[in-house]
Amino acid sequence: MKNILLTAALAAYGMTMAAQSGNLQTYTHEKPYAVEKIKAPKGKKVKNVVLMIGDGMSLMHIQAAWTCNRGHLWLENAQYTGLSETPASDRLITDSGSGGTSLATGYKTVYHAVGVDPDNKDLTTLVDLAKAAGKDAGVAVTCRLWDATPGDFLGHNIDRDNEEEIVGCYPESNADFVFGGGYRQFIHRKDGRNIFKELEAKGYHISHSVEEMMNYDSSKQWCVPFEVNTPEPDERGDMLAKASVRGMDLMSKNKKGFFMMIEGSQLDDYGHFNELDMLMKETLDFDQTIGEVFKWAARDGETLVIVTADHETGGMTVHGGDLASGTVKCNFSNKDHTGTMVPVYAFGPGSENFTGFYSNTEIFWKIKRLMKM
Repeated sequence: MKNILLTAALAAYGMTMAAQSGNLQTYTHEKPYAVEKIKAPKGKKVKNVVLMIGDGMSLMHIQAAWTCNRGHLWLENAQYTGLSETPASDRLITDSGSGGTSLATGYKTVYHAVGVDPDNKDLTTLVDLAKAAGKDAGVAVTCRLWDATPGDFLGHNIDRDNEEEIVGCYPESNADFVFGGGYRQFIHRKDGRNIFKELEAKGYHISHSVEEMMNYDSSKQWCVPFEVNTPEPDERGDMLAKASVRGMDLMSKNKKGFFMMIEGSQLDDYGHFNELDMLMKETLDFDQTIGEVFKWAARDGETLVIVTADHETGGMTVHGGDLASGTVKCNFSNKDHTGTMVPVYAFGPGSENFTGFYSNTEIFWKIKRLMKM
């Protein structure tokens, strides 16, 4: 009997290993980029905060990207690191609605909720607090602006799938500078509303191209040049970095400071699709944006940058590779979110507050306290 059980166990193990081996994907990054050491500012005043969210990004994504770029990432300039747990209020495995709401508002909420508590009551976001304190507030993402994470900071709805309703909240948002895709839900709407015209009536400039955004000399603008998402990384180049730095440049004219949320959004999409090559390109694009934001913060001296994730996507693990050639071998365990903890990195004044192991809600409260909002 023991032999039969042992044989069965070995057979099952062999089938599992074979299945995992069959799911292995290999990617080689042909064009590594240089990474420099950034001298961190010595001051202690936190005037501005930039919260950067790699949607679906775990330590394994970072390890894989590090391998692809020959053992170097801009993220390595972070001064302090921590770990965050991400469950929703009603289930262990969260989504970008609930997970992002915890980062934006400091409260746990139900799966799929956007900017509201479990009873569908609107929650106050970091964007709202910044504006109440006389600061500027901004959002820059690579996804459609009706997606969950931008919705967490700009809107309120019990279900992230109510996309038209979420965008319908945006004329009431307190944000100044907003960049992302998704103009389809702003103008081609079942309710007949034109959200761009409503935003213009509130004093916003609508930029219909990246060039227009770069040339318009005020932070009070929405730049939505794409019908759905921004283009893929090979096509868009350093678009996210440019939009992020442009937003920071414009909002820094406010002497009271600013809060900004920047998302590497499509990491999550390619985690769901289990497409290693595109996932690595998105992660490396996000890292290069991190580098530009870190450099801006170092020059400014009063800007705290926090880099984290709302959850992990794809259950990705690194199974091998080669640093010299920038080759990584990875396996995906599923096409959905997982419950693994996510990393937190901090750079600039106040960064020492982000060490340890804590709830994702604590990131909100730490930012609120440091910005004295």
